Amino acid sequence: MPHSVHSRLVASSRVRRRGRLARRLRAGWTHLAALVREFRGPLIGFVLATVVGGMIYGELHAFARGAEAAIPVFDRPYTILQLMLLEAPEDVPPEWYLALFWYAMPALFLVLVGLGAADFLDLFFNREDDRDRWSEALAMTFRHHTVVLGAGGVGLRVVRDLHDMGMDVVVIDLQPEPEAEEALGRLGTPIVQGDARLASTLERAGLPGADVFVACTGDDRINLEAAMKVREVNPSVRLVARVWDRGIGDQMARFGLADEVLSAADLSAPAFAGAALGMEITQTVEVKGQEYSTLKLTASSDSFLVRSTVGEIERTEHLEIVLVGHEGALTVDPEPEVRIAPGDDVVVFARHDRILEVVARNRRGAAG
Repeated sequence: MPHSVHSRLVASSRVRRRGRLARRLRAGWTHLAALVREFRGPLIGFVLATVVGGMIYGELHAFARGAEAAIPVFDRPYTILQLMLLEAPEDVPPEWYLALFWYAMPALFLVLVGLGAADFLDLFFNREDDRDRWSEALAMTFRHHTVVLGAGGVGLRVVRDLHDMGMDVVVIDLQPEPEAEEALGRLGTPIVQGDARLASTLERAGLPGADVFVACTGDDRINLEAAMKVREVNPSVRLVARVWDRGIGDQMARFGLADEVLSAADLSAPAFAGAALGMEITQTVEVKGQEYSTLKLTASSDSFLVRSTVGEIERTEHLEIVLVGHEGALTVDPEPEVRIAPGDDVVVFARHDRILEVVARNRRGAAG
């Protein structure tokens, strides 16, 4: 059953619609750029033939017929296009160097169309074989994007969150699972198959133009070696690494290989402790050596949370109540005068030591 949500922080529907429209326009432009990149050979050939060939033909025409019969500069590409389509504006000229254009342009046009059609049919009918090629073409059009290493459970979740925040993302994975490829396809996120410890793979993912690189595979060694190569390819990129071994993480931070190191063991410890008590605790940030966590709990009948208003609790307990769930309605950033009732779901943000005190006092209330 859906919950109603009340919040002073929720953006207006008009702003969200503008955001969705901007995303669609950006996605359309990105795909157009990828198409141009994929068929750049025939396109470049066509432009050179019409523009450069048109200029040469125009000069030769003026040389043969005189300046008064010169073809205007802006009409010359169109004249070449007419020759390509066998719709010449006049009869075949007697000058051999002009007649050469009349016979060469249709043949060149057929060659260019054939090359483009062959590339299109190859891309359309061999999707499985060319998926990586198309993803790379798409990835190379991105700028100021995020590159995520690893399309496992954690990597996919990171990609979804970045996508929902409006970020362009490219994924690198050596052997992605079919389910991961399907999920990334639904998001419109290109995936580059290859070893992220190789500069060529990172370049195919557009790392030189990226702002952020996230290494979140389950292998500390791969994350470490990839971080070293990333620093060589793009020294200024912001690098975030996931590690299991805190010692490896400390080494990465000490030698400047990563701007942020997230230890899976450290991050999961509060969650395990909270789960043991039937609560949800998530360590989120560290500021000036202080750890801050988020706690979700159900207020017991004798809890200190039900004795005062939200404003009074926040002032006296040095914490922030960010959400209250009451009778199916969720209130984000509740007003100071709101009172918490027994059984309400409450989300609290505070220093980690204060979170532990809240847990203990709420449990004592429930036990009492």
